[in-house]
Amino acid sequence: MLAYERFALMQPDVLSILCCPEDHSRLTPASNSLVAEINSAIRRGQLLNRAGRIIEQAIDGGLARTSGDVVYPIIDGIPVLVRDEAIEIDQLEGRHEGS
Repeated sequence: MLAYERFALMQPDVLSILCCPEDHSRLTPASNSLVAEINSAIRRGQLLNRAGRIIEQAIDGGLARTSGDVVYPIIDGIPVLVRDEAIEIDQLEGRHEGS
C-alpha cells in the first residue's frame, strides 16, 4: 500500500476538505500513472517545483487541483500544500497544460 493510500484510509474526511492553497479549488488524488511519470522525471533530475528548485525526492502520491495543471506532492504520507513545492504538470514530456 502506498503512503498516500494509507493517508487516505486513515483520514477519509481530510481529503474532502483539502483545497488548493492558491486558487482554493478542490484537490483530487493524482493517478498512479501521473505519479509514476513525475517520479521518473525526478529520477532524471528534470523536474522543478514552482520555486524553481530541482526536486530530488520521489513522491508517494499527489493531489491535483481541479484544472489538472498542478500537483501538490505527498511525501511520507503527508500532503505538502505549499505553493512553492507544487509541481507544474506541463514540465512532463508530452504533456501540455490542460491535457
